Amino acid sequence: MFSRRTVLAGLTALVLTPFSVAAADLPDLAGRTVVVVTENAYPPLQFVDPKSGKAIGWEYDAMEEIAKRLNFKLEIQNTSWDAMIQSVSDGQYDIGMTGITIKDERKAKVDFSDPYMRSQQFMLVRGDESRFTDGKTFGAFTDGLVGAQPGTSPFYTAVYEILDGNEQNPRVKLFETFGATVQALKAGDVDTVLTDSVAAKGYVDSSNGALKVIGGPLGTEDFGFIFKKGSDLVAPVNAAIAALKADGTLDRLNQKWFVDYKMGE
Repeated sequence: MFSRRTVLAGLTALVLTPFSVAAADLPDLAGRTVVVVTENAYPPLQFVDPKSGKAIGWEYDAMEEIAKRLNFKLEIQNTSWDAMIQSVSDGQYDIGMTGITIKDERKAKVDFSDPYMRSQQFMLVRGDESRFTDGKTFGAFTDGLVGAQPGTSPFYTAVYEILDGNEQNPRVKLFETFGATVQALKAGDVDTVLTDSVAAKGYVDSSNGALKVIGGPLGTEDFGFIFKKGSDLVAPVNAAIAALKADGTLDRLNQKWFVDYKMGE
């Protein structure tokens, strides 16, 4: 099983700034409305609680804290992953949050905040999987199928680090949402799903042994919020992220969502 110790080793608070950022030093956005969009499909960052039906998660808590410290009115909306980056780039929303990996090619369309989380990708499989044990043995298991969302880091990791570099490889089965890939894994329609330690912990903990993680980390990712190019919100949000790191708020959120919270309990 994927232990909490392993999760927290793969999920690290980024290096703190060398000085404390006091709340009084943060910009005041004077109560303006800021529209933040998310997918609600990436536990425990953001998801719909199966018990209450309420949208919750690490990113919700972090963004609410940022809104409080910067004095803006937070409005949350939802969209699909495949529309996320373009819709923020077009200015339909002010900020996007859904565990978005900071990548140079994405920077051509949107601005990123400073990283607020670092995570590593792992292979999620069914609890009784014994035919392969890591990326190398999965690559050699020619009947094995991997589920992924197109255009995501897990998709490219599967194609270029585990398989043959062919983005049309029929061993990659495409799905519209990350949640759909996990459902396909549970149903036996695919044999593995690549995800970072963040989502892996949420799904393993809530699976009652139906899922597990195998192998070592396949890469390191930094997550950031996204903004329309040239947005005046980037600098204030970066200042707030630095403050949340410096005063231990991000560490407390990590404890709450990656250690204390278990989905479905």
